[in-house]
Amino acid sequence: MLIHAETVGAGPACVLLHGWGLHGGVWEDVARDLATDHRVTRVDLPGHGRSAPPVDGATLEDFAAAVAGALPPRCDLIGWSLGGMVALRLAADHPDRVGRLILVAATPQFVVRPGWKHALAPEVLDGFAARLRADPAGTVRQFLALQVLGSEQERPALARLRALLSAAPAPHPAALDAGLAILRGTSLLPLLDRIVPPVTLIHGRRDTLIPWTAARAMQERLPQARLHLLPGAAHAPFLSHAEEFLRLTREALHGHG
Repeated sequence: MLIHAETVGAGPACVLLHGWGLHGGVWEDVARDLATDHRVTRVDLPGHGRSAPPVDGATLEDFAAAVAGALPPRCDLIGWSLGGMVALRLAADHPDRVGRLILVAATPQFVVRPGWKHALAPEVLDGFAARLRADPAGTVRQFLALQVLGSEQERPALARLRALLSAAPAPHPAALDAGLAILRGTSLLPLLDRIVPPVTLIHGRRDTLIPWTAARAMQERLPQARLHLLPGAAHAPFLSHAEEFLRLTREALHGHG
């Protein structure tokens, strides 16, 4: 799969991985600020933005393998939501290439299963997949609203998210299907004990897609992890609480968070 990536700035390398149905452009503001002292790469996941669509039945491992080809030899990874799962997979598979790991509104398991209750019920995601088949564009718009639902800055954050999304082509249907299948069927819990890099978790307490308790539970399984909970943020803290998010991210990148 041909992966599209854009790089700005100079300095230590960091790579930004976006969530389902979006593209690397959602990181535009973050990339601009971090590029003052970092070499920042925004990656479009397979079938998102300007990247080639995934093969039928693509898995998280396929997504991670495709992204690995676009990474610098060594870098810090910042992954949001689905991008956080890709980042975890990359850190487990390529520990020599990942310096630090920053997971934003991320989880090792998106749906409830025995042993993991900090997630959506499977039938919720199944209903979302059914709506996607009937109305792809409308379902993506609904998903955008869920990113900021409950946030203190819900309306301006949603407006900014919509503007950023419009700057690149709509996601390929195969990518949307593959992404939902990954969220529905993947558990990275067994991989957590293979995560070597320092980990920073940034999560909104008002997140309606991935409850903040998922971040707390993940921290308990990652002894090297530090957790920052943003009381007024939902699923997109880098948009709704940009200043605080950037401060925490910079601290993490410099080894202080």
